[in-house]
Amino acid sequence: MKNLKLTLCIFALSAFFISCSSNDDEPTLPVDPNPNPTGKVTYNSNIKTLVDNSCATSSCHDAVNPTGGLPLTNYTQVKGAAETGNLFLFVNNNSMPPNSGGLSSTNKQLLEKWKNDGYLEN
Repeated sequence: MKNLKLTLCIFALSAFFISCSSNDDEPTLPVDPNPNPTGKVTYNSNIKTLVDNSCATSSCHDAVNPTGGLPLTNYTQVKGAAETGNLFLFVNNNSMPPNSGGLSSTNKQLLEKWKNDGYLEN
């Protein structure tokens, strides 16, 4: 029963993440202003801009109507999605952000460095 619940939870989250849509008229997402930091990666300095431009957009994971009930508009929410592995699962399989072919390898490395640095906020 426990495995069934876990499987259903993963399936539901997958469906919600995949259901994000993007307007084809939207501009290409900008790269984080500091994609190759020499020091520790922090949410406020490196990750917030990336998430704001790629995830916490209208009709996806914004605060107003977040897809799957998962807003990604602040440190606590983004850290939670990262710690559960969901953020990395969907970013690394290139399904997020949708209709974009995924994040650049530079931005994926930035997220991975944030993880390795301990999900620092400041």
